[in-house]
Amino acid sequence: MSDLGELYQELIVDHSKHPRNFGKLQPADHQATGYNPLCGDKVSVYLKLDNGLVSEVRFEGVGCAISTASASLMTERIKGKSLAEAEALFQNFHELVTVGHPEPAAMEQLGKLKVFAGVKDYPVRVKCATLAWHTFRAALRGEEPDISID
Repeated sequence: MSDLGELYQELIVDHSKHPRNFGKLQPADHQATGYNPLCGDKVSVYLKLDNGLVSEVRFEGVGCAISTASASLMTERIKGKSLAEAEALFQNFHELVTVGHPEPAAMEQLGKLKVFAGVKDYPVRVKCATLAWHTFRAALRGEEPDISID
């Protein structure tokens, strides 16, 4: 395994064992719960918005290392972002894990989330990586998450 691959693996393991922003947010302006019936991953995402910015985001649930690490890294990345910036992150992350590397500017915007680039090679894992993202988006829209499109 390359040094970069080992670093990425360590980042995923760290965020899965020590997730950031884990726990219920009270009060939350928006929340949703997503479930992946293929593997049993379940995540709830809680949001607090302030003047069009994601001022606070937390999650709780159970899932595999990919699912938990993705939720943890997502919360770190979208906190403080405008709704438009958060939507752009969703789109760029989704492209990364479903079709491959987005444009260089999009890759730069993803930051540590680039660690999930290899997920596209394992279609079953795509739903694990995107569950928290679809749940985040559903929370904003007041809908049920739809992970069937990945």
